[in-house]
Amino acid sequence: MLVVLLVLVAALGTEWVRVGGDLDEARAAARDRMAAIQAAERYALSLMAVDHRTVERDVQRVLDASIGQAKDEYARGAERLKEATRLNKAVQTGVVRAAGLVSMDGPRNTARVLVVADSVIRWEGAKTAPQDRFYRWSVEVAKVRGAWWVSKLEQVS
Repeated sequence: MLVVLLVLVAALGTEWVRVGGDLDEARAAARDRMAAIQAAERYALSLMAVDHRTVERDVQRVLDASIGQAKDEYARGAERLKEATRLNKAVQTGVVRAAGLVSMDGPRNTARVLVVADSVIRWEGAKTAPQDRFYRWSVEVAKVRGAWWVSKLEQVS
């Protein structure tokens, strides 16, 4: 009887450890999903937060949050953006309306997130009315050294 009881306790202990490990993996996966979505949202907000008084810092914030294709494409247009923003005394602010995970590739540490955002751009000292802009982006993010970075951005309709 004692042997049966010991075997039963050992089996329950083994199962407890396995279930605990599965639970830890599920929690880690949930954290990764949330972190991927948050990285895409922060990037979208950074893209829409451009002010002629802080444009150098605004552009750098976008570059600092991206890698690969996203960083290269943004960097190519950064000087024109800074020049136009200063020249026109533009101020753009935005808000993320929704973001959702489309797919996640755990082994490759990549994910795709759809982001819906709206912004308003105004020009200081101009008589032009503020302009509303509406964005729908597909954002690819990659986990590198424990952090999520935007690696590709595409506007979608």
